Amino acid sequence: MTTAKTPAPRTTLNLISGFLGAGKTSAILHLLRHHPAGERWAVLVNEFGEVGIDGGVLEDAGGGIPVREVSGGCICCTGAMNLRVALTRLLREVRPDRLLLEPTGLGHPAGIVDTLRDPWLAGAVRLGNIITLVDPSGFSQERLEQSLIYADQLSLADVVVLNKTDVAPEERIRALEAHLAGLYPPKLAVVRTTRGALDPALLDLEGRARPGGAFTPVQPGAASAEAACPLTTPGLPDHGQAPQADTARGWCFPPELIFDRKGLEALFAAPPFHTLTRAKGVLRTGREWQRLDWAEGRLEITPITWRRDSRLELIAPEDAVPDWTDVETRLRAVTRTG
Repeated sequence: MTTAKTPAPRTTLNLISGFLGAGKTSAILHLLRHHPAGERWAVLVNEFGEVGIDGGVLEDAGGGIPVREVSGGCICCTGAMNLRVALTRLLREVRPDRLLLEPTGLGHPAGIVDTLRDPWLAGAVRLGNIITLVDPSGFSQERLEQSLIYADQLSLADVVVLNKTDVAPEERIRALEAHLAGLYPPKLAVVRTTRGALDPALLDLEGRARPGGAFTPVQPGAASAEAACPLTTPGLPDHGQAPQADTARGWCFPPELIFDRKGLEALFAAPPFHTLTRAKGVLRTGREWQRLDWAEGRLEITPITWRRDSRLELIAPEDAVPDWTDVETRLRAVTRTG
């Protein structure tokens, strides 16, 4: 009789991203000093230049925690193969419980998330919270408009850490917090800190209700097996408080599910979708992900950096509530598994 092997536990990988000078290395050093004694950690650092600096700093101060470098290119794009090789080697040699991955501040970390969905890596690594550090002193609407990388790092993050708040002007801090509060999907947390003093609990933080938005439970049968998908659109009531007409509904879908963009456009051009009061979502449409926004009878679909999951929230008028089971069936009819 053959006994089935128990799958090896996956390594939890946390991206520690942020623009140049935001304090990523300081934050990782703080995390290493406060990591649980019973856990095996490792660090993988990507430096854009040929000569690595941060890796040496981390290794020297890391108290014996293994540190590896990927130098000479951004692992978000041109260095993706180097990332696969370095990750594979580190996982096999160290077998860490947790891996902190610091990409260069010049890169788009969304490319790393795409790489982690490689079949072998997906079986070995579980993507934990993506932490983005930002120096509020450099925040402005002009910078958001001029730097796609800067905006993308804020959009992709699960948790945003406002670092160096002891030297940043209060008006810049509040402006950044206001911008982050308006992003969709909302963040698990936005916290202030100094000198990279990052609370290790943020690495595994799970969210439901958040200030300014009510949690919308996922409907039975609509969620992925990967438990939590916190839907928190401000103004969209949760189902514990929803009106009797049941006018609001939200779904989460696993990242492996791919939506056909033309199929989505066709859905919103016909009933019951074209009678909706409001629709908002982030959906994977292939290698790319899109933000969907429906208001006043107009559909807008624009690129977004989000990579965590696909999610969609709909609000119908009280006098035209659709059959939500039929709506879900129609949604799933324009998907395929990637």
